[in-house]
Amino acid sequence: MTIELMEKLKEAVIEGDEVAAYECAVKALADGMKPLEIVKASIQPAMDVVGEQFQNGEAFLPELILAGDAATKALEVILQEVDGSGESIGKGTVVIGVAFGDNHDIGKNLVLAVLSAYGFRVVDLGVNVSVKEFIAAAEREKADIVAISTLMTTSMPYQRELVKLLDAMGKRDQYFVVVGGGPVTPVWTKKIAADGYGRDAKDAANLCLKMVESGKKPPFDEPMFEGALDAASSI
Repeated sequence: MTIELMEKLKEAVIEGDEVAAYECAVKALADGMKPLEIVKASIQPAMDVVGEQFQNGEAFLPELILAGDAATKALEVILQEVDGSGESIGKGTVVIGVAFGDNHDIGKNLVLAVLSAYGFRVVDLGVNVSVKEFIAAAEREKADIVAISTLMTTSMPYQRELVKLLDAMGKRDQYFVVVGGGPVTPVWTKKIAADGYGRDAKDAANLCLKMVESGKKPPFDEPMFEGALDAASSI
């Protein structure tokens, strides 16, 4: 039954069916599934499928948006469960948002869900976030990590600006900077002197875990990569 339910949730997200996605998420939680299990078994794989279809020209922007809306609807239920479960184990605080000029938040929402399930305290800044807003939030929340994502190449320079401004303010050694999003690569991560890059939500969460458990202070001499070994090896 669990496998069948996870397949239904995955299909609902792919088809952009918000109602079905919501109902499947509620049912999965009622059946005792853990939030992270649901994300890993259904929502992340569904978005991977839609993303690949979009890249191959088999799906277009409307389908991508519908799938993102369905995934967000399911994640709303899952995040409520995480917030109320008392499962946070104090891994650290992550300030997360989408770079200025970009309003696409499904990738950010997936990372948020997995980080929360992993025991991080996550502060969601939303979309279209300026570099100064990221830094102000990091200071206010006493963050360990600042995670900035984008699905638009036109917003990628703000990831570099974040690193540069932290350095200019003398605060670069206070926060790890993690970057991600469709056009972001390990090569770009190294070029802008960020601390790490995760290929997808699970990889980003694993990366954050490794950072806080490393015992080192930012910035790293070389960025860490998770789920991108082939790309990283070509740098």
